[in-house]
Amino acid sequence: MKRFGRQTTILAVVAPLVTACGGSASPAPSGASSPSAAASSAAPASVAPATVPPGKVTLSWFCCLGGGDEESQQKTFKELANSFMATHPDITVKLDHTAYAGARDAFAVKLASGSPPDVVGPLGVGGASAFEGQWLDVQPLVDKYQVDLTGYDPQMLNLYKAGGQGLFGIPFAIYPSELYYQLDMFDEAGLEYPPAKYGEQYKMPDGTMVDWNYDTVRKVAMLLTIDSTGKNATEAGFDPSHIVQYGFEPQRDDLRTNGAAFFGQERLLADDGKTAQIPDSWRAAWHWVYDGIWKDHFIMSDQVYQTPAFMGGYDAFNSGKVAMNENFLWSVCCITEAGGNWNLAALPSYQGKVTAPLNADTFRITKASKHPEQSFEFLRFLVQGDGKTKMLNAISGFPALKSDQASFFQQLEQQKDDKGKNIYPAGVNWPVVTDAIQFADVEKNSESFMPNYNKSLDVLVKYLTRFTGKSGLDVDVELNKMQTELQAAFDK
Repeated sequence: MKRFGRQTTILAVVAPLVTACGGSASPAPSGASSPSAAASSAAPASVAPATVPPGKVTLSWFCCLGGGDEESQQKTFKELANSFMATHPDITVKLDHTAYAGARDAFAVKLASGSPPDVVGPLGVGGASAFEGQWLDVQPLVDKYQVDLTGYDPQMLNLYKAGGQGLFGIPFAIYPSELYYQLDMFDEAGLEYPPAKYGEQYKMPDGTMVDWNYDTVRKVAMLLTIDSTGKNATEAGFDPSHIVQYGFEPQRDDLRTNGAAFFGQERLLADDGKTAQIPDSWRAAWHWVYDGIWKDHFIMSDQVYQTPAFMGGYDAFNSGKVAMNENFLWSVCCITEAGGNWNLAALPSYQGKVTAPLNADTFRITKASKHPEQSFEFLRFLVQGDGKTKMLNAISGFPALKSDQASFFQQLEQQKDDKGKNIYPAGVNWPVVTDAIQFADVEKNSESFMPNYNKSLDVLVKYLTRFTGKSGLDVDVELNKMQTELQAAFDK
């Protein structure tokens, strides 16, 4: 995914847990609550002392079906492997790095060889979905070694269950979605800010209170879309060919999150596991986005998105010329480029229901691993043990463990630039991030399995490009074509 090249500045601050690996909680940073205080609302996950089968073994750790390509990350991964081996002299860990661009093909070859890697990660739902059926159910190992998972939100645990059965990973780094907005743009337009909490209504300019839904967002976004003469998109004489400020920016990395997954928890694969479908809520979402670009003009086209004025194909919100943006928490890494007066708000609803798409990274064990118990020992070192904090920092991860989340935001608030100025503005509405977890698309994640996954993704890229780059399309006709092409990919 594109996001991994963007994560460069978030510092995840989480105290290592007391685990079988012999670690002890590190002191809290100055001004932050202690780990024990942060954990008061949620029991930490832990593991009982492990006794893995005796004998010397070598584990292969494969990267990068997800993040981890950067040189600094590879350095950290090697340090983590060495740290683990220092306390586990019978287990050798060899890092097998293939750059993300070629990782799926390389991993497929390794699986076919009969000697697959043992531990894989970090990888998200999409990377794992591309190899559905190849992952070890770790629930028996969780039971055997009495791993305490009570410190995780049940929603996050469900993300790693298949049909309610088994457990194919332990939650590690999560990236909930939220609405980013520019306060100054709302002030200049005389508009109320978006709701800070889920369930709150929005006050329109005429004083009426309305639900915070996508119809409301459309109206507000048009008022915030300004042309070079100062007219907004609702006014006569507005010139859509000379827009200097846009009202809204959708998540653009994937057609499934380009509006769709924010409108409903669905997927393109029907429940029979073989039929391509276009869910009604996703169809509505793609109409909404397409009309927002080509009819109502509060969303920029791809041609505009690629221009230097709007960050040249990067996160357009960071240009400081977009009023609202739906995105994942990993966007916080670089949002400081957008200026110092932004904040976070609740996502809007569709037909009375909020859906907050979720990205998540963890580590998995291949089903054909010859050393599953040793692999599990290494996995929990990375996600629960002494390696956890360093790994979270390396991938700019927001901790899935609830007791670690408060200190993450506290540290963000304390970060300063080289001039001693706070990097993040005061008063950011961080609680709305964790509040969104209850609305996460866990049951049907936006990156869920599709047959012939990589070819199916090619179809989605094609239509994302068409919808964002070409006016005058009949959206329903295009979606019907896309469904046919997806079915052809599924059938192969």
